[in-house]
Amino acid sequence: MAIGYLRIQARTAHDAVPLQGVQVTVLDDQGRSVYNLVTDESGETQTVPLETVSKDFSLQSSYTGTPYVGYDVFAQASGFNSVYISGVPVLEGETAIQPLDLVPMQDMQRSPTVTEIMIDKPAVAMQQARYQEGPEEEPRILRQVAIPNPITVHLGSPASSASNIQVSFPDYVKNVASSEIYPTWPEASLRANIYAIITFALNRVFTEWYRSQGYSFDITNSTAYDQAYVYGRTIYESISRIVDEIFNEYVRRQGQNAPYFTSFCNGTTATCGGMSQWGTVTLANQGLTPLQILRSYYPDDIEIAETNIVTGSLSSYPGTALRVGSRGLDVQTVQTYLNRIRRNYPAIPAITDEAGVFGSSTQAAVAKFQSIFNLASDGIVGKATWYKISKLYAAVTRLAELDSEGTTLGIGTVPPGTVLRQGARGQDVITLQYLLNVAAEYYPYIPSISQDGIFGSGTRQAVIAFQNLMGLSADGIVGTNTWRALYDVYLGAQENVPSPGPGNDVIEYVVRSGDTLWLLAQRYGTTVDAIKNLNGLTSNMLNIGQVLKIPAATGGAYFEYAVRSGDTLWLLSRRFGTTVDTIKNLNGLTSDRLDVGQILLIPRN
Repeated sequence: MAIGYLRIQARTAHDAVPLQGVQVTVLDDQGRSVYNLVTDESGETQTVPLETVSKDFSLQSSYTGTPYVGYDVFAQASGFNSVYISGVPVLEGETAIQPLDLVPMQDMQRSPTVTEIMIDKPAVAMQQARYQEGPEEEPRILRQVAIPNPITVHLGSPASSASNIQVSFPDYVKNVASSEIYPTWPEASLRANIYAIITFALNRVFTEWYRSQGYSFDITNSTAYDQAYVYGRTIYESISRIVDEIFNEYVRRQGQNAPYFTSFCNGTTATCGGMSQWGTVTLANQGLTPLQILRSYYPDDIEIAETNIVTGSLSSYPGTALRVGSRGLDVQTVQTYLNRIRRNYPAIPAITDEAGVFGSSTQAAVAKFQSIFNLASDGIVGKATWYKISKLYAAVTRLAELDSEGTTLGIGTVPPGTVLRQGARGQDVITLQYLLNVAAEYYPYIPSISQDGIFGSGTRQAVIAFQNLMGLSADGIVGTNTWRALYDVYLGAQENVPSPGPGNDVIEYVVRSGDTLWLLAQRYGTTVDAIKNLNGLTSNMLNIGQVLKIPAATGGAYFEYAVRSGDTLWLLSRRFGTTVDTIKNLNGLTSDRLDVGQILLIPRN
């Protein structure tokens, strides 16, 4: 028998929290246990070998059998609902990565439920005809090509009542590629198919194909209209690394900006006017490059373009890889992000290099981060690593902000008694929006919304999604049952989701411009003397990039907030019960301008 490989990754809250100690059982097609695994501090199991069939079968378009062996995975963890995944495809020589997005149990829940996920054959193996509707007249065109992060996927045909799900664009592309084709195909074939997948999705977004028709999503997972997407499915390391490298590159015609409509089909049981997926294998074996393969199916004047506009990203890739010897603010940004991420992922070593100087400790931290998140572990911050670090930093700080907001809003154990519906305004609406955003961290079917205190259509859509998920009457009105369910989700997350490390007694902090010992003492609820004694300081002088140990007291006078798109000082002052002048004075601001990703100190109430 041939050998393939499997690794399990158990995380929650958009990967912000790795789940250690998850019990994972791998079973064969007879239901017999093959491995009993346990996740480590990064939420990973070891990579295990599994028997499968020869990869030659997955390279033959005429083969009608199943060119892999399917295994089942059952995962359970204290305080979380369980997951059972059937049909995890293991192919020869490939490392299959099975994500486990575990959901915390609710406050009043007595025993865990089991979510079942079935992984079917990839779309390239399906027998039925496939038709993808293309834009004849483009009713609406955006000005710029941007990566939608997240992208909203409708899990059904356009007019169906299926749920929507929000997912990061790179993760969406990895899922689709793993759902459409085989990872054993030649690299040029994989890249050609991934370019087509990326471009097809960007065409839907750029033309606002569905949103212009009144739908609240960007794309569907129906292959009759779009491309395959299976929530919770296995992805492959080979596909994952290519996607991370090229997720912001797309196909267009020379002289045009719009993503070309890259329709495709398997090319055997179904044919179309676009790309043949099986045909790409033949052309790759003939030595054609990905672009040459694409030009075999689409117009000769197509080219590969790149967009550096990634919505929701805290900072754009500087354009040049960072490595040992690099210096500057971009290096300091990476160091700051990694030192914050390692509080959630303590396997990442601390960075002790001078701020803005890429030395050996920065290289070691980058390399460990890369190994945890399925990137080539070379210690170099290229585009793929930059955006992955940015994504994780946004996730961990977002979760920390939500925890702080709960304290600021005074969330207790008794829900408000008010009934809220579209058109309502005020503090209870802010509380509602906050609770919905907490739920959205753990349930991808619930969209994140702005906390502006106004119950608009976006809030109503989030309420309906939550009600559907909880089995409540989906009327968009927040009464007693919906309030109680929101609190059960919130309190369950508070009780069951592990707090970030490292350690329980100290926090490692990298000194930034403007920091003083007094300010750090206020921020973390300790004293200047306590910080000095813990670090052996004999003066109050601090150096940018210096690593300090801070006593991890509960609370503190301030908390850190990363500015998001749409934030204003007035909106933040309303949300956190303070004033614009207080925030400006605390952060030394001389204008009302805020930049996405900017770190602000916000006073606690």
